[in-house]
Amino acid sequence: MLRGRSRRSEAGDERTDPLSAAQEGRVRAVLALGGVPRSELPDGVQQVRLKLLERAADGREAPRDVSAWAAVVASNLAMDWHRARARQERLGERLAALRQESVAGSVEESQVWSLTLAEGLDDLTAVQRQVLVLRFYADLPVRAIAHELGVPEGTVKSRLHAAVQALRARLHEDEVV
Repeated sequence: MLRGRSRRSEAGDERTDPLSAAQEGRVRAVLALGGVPRSELPDGVQQVRLKLLERAADGREAPRDVSAWAAVVASNLAMDWHRARARQERLGERLAALRQESVAGSVEESQVWSLTLAEGLDDLTAVQRQVLVLRFYADLPVRAIAHELGVPEGTVKSRLHAAVQALRARLHEDEVV
């Protein structure tokens, strides 16, 4: 079992916290040094705590040095935060470029695009639509989609490929592109 201090919840039952105050401080410091904004530090600490609890729930032993393990996890979370931020910036740039193009194009043109895309999505199978939405609208990587759906990564990739091909064919069929 994981060692840690105890906290009392409002109901009065006692729960153990896998991170001591010192370990939590170290996690906060690693996240802050990693460039994570101050407002997001509590979320980062909670994610480290959750990973430690998941590890215990899976029946794996607690790390020998919880503080060092938590610092590594915090460092990885900081890198993930930067990657997500960069991904959001790229997405914002793409959207801005699309907006500029749509301003140059007519409103009617964008309505045709929207309608054709909506019809194309309706034509997809439920599983194809599901992976397409998770990948391109929720911006999840293939591995996360596979984990979420409980299928192999290859299955997600083939469903994505088929969905994109079907949408592409629909857009060409309607002479939108």
